[in-house]
Amino acid sequence: MALTKPHILVVDDDDRIRTLLSRFLGQNGYWVSAAENAAAARTQMQMLRFDLAILDVMMPGETGLELAQYIRKTRETPILMLTAMGETGDRIAGLEAGADDYMPKPFEPRELLLRIASILRRTMPADKPVAANRLVIGPWVFDRNARCLYDASGTAIALTNNEVSLLAALSEKPNLPVRREALAASLGLGGGNDRTIDVQVTRLRRKLGDDPKLPMMVQTVRGQGYLLRAAPE
Repeated sequence: MALTKPHILVVDDDDRIRTLLSRFLGQNGYWVSAAENAAAARTQMQMLRFDLAILDVMMPGETGLELAQYIRKTRETPILMLTAMGETGDRIAGLEAGADDYMPKPFEPRELLLRIASILRRTMPADKPVAANRLVIGPWVFDRNARCLYDASGTAIALTNNEVSLLAALSEKPNLPVRREALAASLGLGGGNDRTIDVQVTRLRRKLGDDPKLPMMVQTVRGQGYLLRAAPE
C-alpha cells in the first residue's frame, strides 16, 4: 500500500531560508508548508495536520520557543528547533519548551534530513495509509464510504451532488494531484473543460471555508490538476 508523504511545517521569518528549506525538503520526499511567523503557523495548524514542525527561535513577535510551548500544549506534533543560537543554554531552553531536537545554523543539509528521519521514525506509524475511510480535511472529517462531510461536532454539512462527487474523487488520492480529466469524469462531464472544473473547485473551497487566495485544503498543482490535503482520522 502506498504511504502518504510526511507533511512538514517550516516556520522562519527569513524569506530566503524559508524558501530554500521548503524547496530542499520538497526535493527529498516531503510535503512542505511554510509560515513567516508564529501567527501564520497557528492559522495553518488549525486547518491542517503536520507530522513535524521546524521552528526558528528568533522571530518578531511570538518567538519560536513560545510557539513550541503552544504546540506542545495543544497537539502532539514533533518539533525541531533550527536556529543561529547554538549555545548549550539555548539548546536546553529549546528542549524545555518541548522541542524533540535542536539544530544550530548554519547546518549541514544531510544532517538535517537524518534528524528529520529519526524524529519521524519515532513518531509516525510505519504503515500510515493514504486512503483511509475517514479523512481529516482541515477542521472537517470526510467519510468516504458514506460520502458525507462532518464538522468538529459531528454534524453533517450540506453539500451538492457535484461537491460530494468532487470531494470523493480528490479523496481517492489524498496528498497527490488528481488531473482535471479524472475530476471531470467523476462529475459525469466526459472530457469536460478546465473552466468547468475550476468553477466546481471554487465552490467546494467556499463550502470548506478554504481561502481562495491561499487555499490550504484543495490546492492547485500547476500543470497537474488539484490536490486534497488530508490525513487519516
